[in-house]
Amino acid sequence: MGTSNRHEMLVYKYQKTKNKTIDLLWKIVLYVLVLGISFVILYPLINRLSLAFKAPVDIYDPTIYMVPIHYTFENIKLAMDILNYWPTLGNTLLFVSVMTILQAASCALAGYGFARFTFQGSNILFALVILTILIPMSTLMVPMYLHFRNFDVLGLVTIFTGKEGVNLLNTYWPAIILSLTANGLKSGLYIYIFRQFFRGLPKEIEEAAIIDGAGAYKTFFKIMLPNAIPALMTVMLFAFVWQYNDTLLTSLFMSQSDLMSIHVASLPADTDQYLPSLLGLGSNSGLKADPNHVAMIVDTGILLAIAPLIIMYLFVQRYFVESVERTGVVG
Repeated sequence: MGTSNRHEMLVYKYQKTKNKTIDLLWKIVLYVLVLGISFVILYPLINRLSLAFKAPVDIYDPTIYMVPIHYTFENIKLAMDILNYWPTLGNTLLFVSVMTILQAASCALAGYGFARFTFQGSNILFALVILTILIPMSTLMVPMYLHFRNFDVLGLVTIFTGKEGVNLLNTYWPAIILSLTANGLKSGLYIYIFRQFFRGLPKEIEEAAIIDGAGAYKTFFKIMLPNAIPALMTVMLFAFVWQYNDTLLTSLFMSQSDLMSIHVASLPADTDQYLPSLLGLGSNSGLKADPNHVAMIVDTGILLAIAPLIIMYLFVQRYFVESVERTGVVG
């Protein structure tokens, strides 16, 4: 009996040691993966932060890697001048905020309809919504461009004016119309998030509201929407970031608008053009700016463009993580 107990104790200790070793190895693998992914994400940001405060003379010093010897704020000032930073940022934040609110409202209505109302062809319509997630936006560029170049609703413009339609290009109306009709950037994903969230809410809440005399719209705005704060937070954060960074639709419909994404897209050419005059070389001097200096200003401008998103995330990251967990958005 004593030998058997001793054997069982040895087996137990061996199994316990084995489990601890496996757990330790797994934690090491996870830490290595996290460190590797963090390096891939943070290295470009740290590199641009270093360049923002580095003097042009430090570019050609091989002994300087990340920490500059000659600190300067001239790069930031030049990048702000070329981007027309503060007016552009204010206009961009206003535009993105309005589009985010419109898109969240329209997608919430669409998601609620798919979650709670069953009608003939509803599954087909929802399958088409899923297809909007799968189909690349670039494949829709030409038809969307032609649609808003000669915009018409049921032929009413042609009937009353005799024209083919109204040209809405280089205005904010294409983005407003797409956001209001739940057809904006990534709207298919937002509708899916809202649908899945509303399907997870108990139907007894709506039944109680109906018994109290509330209709479909009152039930949605008074009962369902306040309970959908996690989904609403997730969608609004996604919509804000993607709309802020979007260059495809903004360059397609609003190429002459004063938006940050358009300015950043044209930053290399603008820097090469305006940097000599900003440095006091004169526009007619014929001197070219140093290509490495141009690249430094471009990197600084990109850092300034993404700085509002980084600051916003520092304040809302806790709410964002909680909302993503509650809505079940993974991957």
